[in-house]
Amino acid sequence: MMTSSLKTVTFMIATLTATVVIHARPPSAESPKSAEEKRAVEDAKALDAKRVSLDVARDRAMLMHDIYDATLDVMHHRYFRGDRAIVPARAMEDVFSHIQRKSSTEARWISVNLKPMSLDHAPETRFEKQAAKVLATGKSEVEIIQDGFYRRATPIQLTGECLSCHGVLFRQPSETPKFAGLVISVPVHRNIEKPLDGTGVR
Repeated sequence: MMTSSLKTVTFMIATLTATVVIHARPPSAESPKSAEEKRAVEDAKALDAKRVSLDVARDRAMLMHDIYDATLDVMHHRYFRGDRAIVPARAMEDVFSHIQRKSSTEARWISVNLKPMSLDHAPETRFEKQAAKVLATGKSEVEIIQDGFYRRATPIQLTGECLSCHGVLFRQPSETPKFAGLVISVPVHRNIEKPLDGTGVR
C-alpha cells in the first residue's frame, strides 16, 4: 500500500512540474523594456518616417544652405551689436536644434581654413575632415551618403566683420579667401545604394 501511495505522489509531482515548465515564459519575455530602450525604439521609428529619397534630400539640403546662409548674413548686419550680443553663428545653432527636432535634419558648422573659435566646430568625422580640405580649395560642395543620411558640406565665406573675430588680432588679413563650412545631413531611405563614395565634389 505504501509503495502504491508513493508512486501516486511521485506521479502527481512529476505532472505538476511538467505543467509549470510548459507554461513558464522565458525570463526575457517577462522583463519589460526600460524607458530608455522604449525611447530609442520610438526615436528610430520617428526617424524612419522622416526619411526621403536622395533627390529630395539633395534639394532640401541646397535650400537649407541658402536659408541658413541668408539668415546668418542678416543677423550679422542687423542684430549683432555691442559686446554683450550673441555671436550670430552661435545663435544659429539654436535654429539648427529647432529644425532637427522638427525634421531630424541636422546642421552644424565646421572650420575650414581658419582655427575654430570653438572646439565644437573642429571637423570631427572622416567626411568632415575631407570636406574641410576640399572646401578650402574653393570647391562649392562635397556630398556623401553615410549612416542613413545624405550629407552635404558647403562653404560659408567669412567677410570683414567675420574676420574681425575669426582672424588673428592686430594682423593684416591675407588675400586668401577664408571659409567656414556648413554640413547639412538629411535622413534618406535605407534602401538607397551609395552612389557617392566621399568623392562627390563640385
